[in-house]
Amino acid sequence: METESEPYVRLATLRQLHQVMADMNTARSLADTLQTVADGVVTGLGYEIAAVNLVRPDGDLVVAAFAGNSAAEALITGRVGSRASWERRLSMGEAWGDLRFIPHTEGWVLDDDDVPQWYTDGPAPRFEDEWHPSDRLFAPMYTPGVPGGACGELIGVLSVDRPRNGRLPGAWGREALQMYAFQAAIAISNARLRANMQRALVRLEREQQALRASEESFRQAFEYAPSGMAIAEMGGDQHGRILRTNDALCRLLGRPASAMRRYSFSDLVHPEDIGTLLRTSAEGGRAELRLGRRDGTYVWVSLRNSVVADATDGPRFLLTHVEDIEERKRRELQLAHRASHDSLTGLPNSAELRARLSARLCSRPASVAPSPVDTLDAAYAQHGEYGERDLVPAYDADGHGFDFRPGPEAFDAYDHHVHTVAPQGETDDGTKGLAVLFCDLDGFKSINDRFGHNAGDAVLIEVARRLGSGVRDGDTVARLGGDEFVVLADGLGRADAQDLAVRLRNEIIQPIRVDGRAMRVGASFGIGWAHCGMTADEVLKSADERMYVEKRSRPKAHRRAG
Repeated sequence: METESEPYVRLATLRQLHQVMADMNTARSLADTLQTVADGVVTGLGYEIAAVNLVRPDGDLVVAAFAGNSAAEALITGRVGSRASWERRLSMGEAWGDLRFIPHTEGWVLDDDDVPQWYTDGPAPRFEDEWHPSDRLFAPMYTPGVPGGACGELIGVLSVDRPRNGRLPGAWGREALQMYAFQAAIAISNARLRANMQRALVRLEREQQALRASEESFRQAFEYAPSGMAIAEMGGDQHGRILRTNDALCRLLGRPASAMRRYSFSDLVHPEDIGTLLRTSAEGGRAELRLGRRDGTYVWVSLRNSVVADATDGPRFLLTHVEDIEERKRRELQLAHRASHDSLTGLPNSAELRARLSARLCSRPASVAPSPVDTLDAAYAQHGEYGERDLVPAYDADGHGFDFRPGPEAFDAYDHHVHTVAPQGETDDGTKGLAVLFCDLDGFKSINDRFGHNAGDAVLIEVARRLGSGVRDGDTVARLGGDEFVVLADGLGRADAQDLAVRLRNEIIQPIRVDGRAMRVGASFGIGWAHCGMTADEVLKSADERMYVEKRSRPKAHRRAG
């Protein structure tokens, strides 16, 4: 290019420069762009060697592209020069516009710095305007968009060596190199932007693939989970409404997925478990309760909640895991029933009898004001539950009712404790109380001795059945041990209790057929009365003593006949 006389420049030279710049702006990658910039200095601007020194994130400059000499390219490409050394170079020498020319007379001070460099060999110049082998020419490249470029951020430096005509570049050559550096800065900035965008697109695609894989994994885990899963709305007017269920939950409840979307869990839960559901937190909450099946029955399940978001700051949903625990609950109830009931007759055992009796008795007699806890205990014994405002319900061993621990508001539910009282004197004064009938079988030992214990067990089972059928719903029949039974009957007067004892005795003395034999036993009843201020053992002892009084008062020969 410098062979052209100024201001005359051949059109072919301009076309060649235009093609170089076009190639520079159409390169596909940052690496291709950098190499095209270096090649363009050699092919379009007429220099023998060109290097692109690119600013790294740490501020130092690396030789990112080289053109004109393959030996030099292999030697210095990838080498790094410190930012301080480069700033020293760009601050010394002669300023040709934005270019920086350091003549050989000054450049010797840079021979020992850390900037990678390569010089073409050649004879010393004979004329003043000839290029010396130690001359240095740099074209800084700044971020585009700032007029003049010098005020922009340095992104790299073009270093060139020896024009092909051997002469120092004139005004046209300097202007062309400066314009080329400006266009190269634009091309490099655009290539970096494209590279960043491509990396961002690749990263986004990977994230989307990971998201799709995660969503598919969740869908498969949700749909094919062996236990029930449900997604419900969280917050708003539709809080708790079921949006989606898996097949396992639909099978468990016997309801199709389309029908499940019409409900919330509060619609499906057993009425007695609604408080448990409402007290179960959304995040990490757990509960054991009963859900209704389509056929009207209920199944015990374990609920476990977690909160999931649809997207960043998007809608939040409630993910509920539903596990069938019906079999475990059945075993627990069976174990609890065995612990509180007689294995032979199925009646409540001695421990359960004392527990039920104690639940009806507070520790204070009627003349002493009760505490709130006494009030609630007595109310529970009378009504079977405290109330809707009380806390922590637990299903009892019989599968009926709850055992509550009262909360602060529960103490306001009942203003007065209903004391258990007993009739006074030996006549019926109209007082209704809790009668305790202590029953001891007469002649039972002889059955065991004559016919064996299997026959005796069959007699005890039949006596238990007759006692159970002879009392009211809500009364308790318990086996205290051996051939002793106890009946708790609330709300009876003295005459009522005596009538009940007579009816039960008459039922017991009827013949009992065991293995084709008719057997008979008698029964002696003692009637005691429970009242607040007594313990369960004191009540049972009182009834036991009255039973022995009644037994001794009857001739031995007539006890079995009643």
